[in-house]
Amino acid sequence: MCNHKQKNAPDVRSLLEGLPSNWGKWGPEDEVGALNYLGPEQVLRGIAAVRQGKTFTLQVDIGHAKGEPLFPGRRPSMRMNVLDKGHFLAGKAHFDGNVEYADDVIFMHLQGSTQTDALGHVWYDDKLWNGYDALSTVGGMERASILPLAQRGVAGRAVLIDMARHRNKAVLDKGETFDHHDLLAAARAQGVTIERHDILIIRTGWIGSFYERDAEEFYQDFTEPGLTFSRELVEWFHEMQIPNLVTDTMCNEVTVDPHSGVIIPLHNALMRNLGVVFTEVVLLDELARDCANDGQWQFLYTAAPLKIVGGTGAPVNPLVIK
Repeated sequence: MCNHKQKNAPDVRSLLEGLPSNWGKWGPEDEVGALNYLGPEQVLRGIAAVRQGKTFTLQVDIGHAKGEPLFPGRRPSMRMNVLDKGHFLAGKAHFDGNVEYADDVIFMHLQGSTQTDALGHVWYDDKLWNGYDALSTVGGMERASILPLAQRGVAGRAVLIDMARHRNKAVLDKGETFDHHDLLAAARAQGVTIERHDILIIRTGWIGSFYERDAEEFYQDFTEPGLTFSRELVEWFHEMQIPNLVTDTMCNEVTVDPHSGVIIPLHNALMRNLGVVFTEVVLLDELARDCANDGQWQFLYTAAPLKIVGGTGAPVNPLVIK
């Protein structure tokens, strides 16, 4: 996420008052939240869903010729060679034994590619996930950073819900919304059941469409399709004990709730309060086409964000095995 200012924006605390919280559920020191649901039994459920041995990686290309889908305000990655054949030809480099090699560096936003949010990434009332003080984010996240999530990793049974296909579209429209009732209807149409502790993957077609459309049009009056807040939806996530929400959008939700005007309410209701891990900017089109062809919408999902000390998030390349 990046800075998003709105004058006289409604207050998120009143919207979320009285909704469930998982603070303290796994102890006062917990920093991985709903990933606690993914114990050995859930990993084995994921393995049991493997039927064909097909593999899919879901990260967008860093440095793609078309550019990179970035939330407004973030800059594209910059990769630069610091050593290559040119250095050897110019006599600027030497390596013993007649060996030459190339080397490079990259500068990028940690949430500038397919990425996983730290649980402390978004907050209100000066409290992060599990009640940690927001002052712990100064200069680097001391608590609820990406590191504990990266150290644990993600593995379990996942279900892909293709909302775009369900609505007979290549990509959902800007600002087009859906809720858990829509997810359940799409699941029924696909012949799959969303079960407790499933990793929930939702395709809108949005990130894939970035590579097919003009960048100016893509970003004009920028608003994404996505989940929209309701108290019932939050209760459903809580009851289903969803550990990880994965989407092909940059926010995993409509940035500004169309009913209340609150900014990113689900980041707070689900991630800050319930500990649901958010994974964003995922490329799902190839996987979705394969699922539509063979009818298998459930599979083993694995992911391990980079282990970045103090990070608010980190790039990740999820691996799906069907």
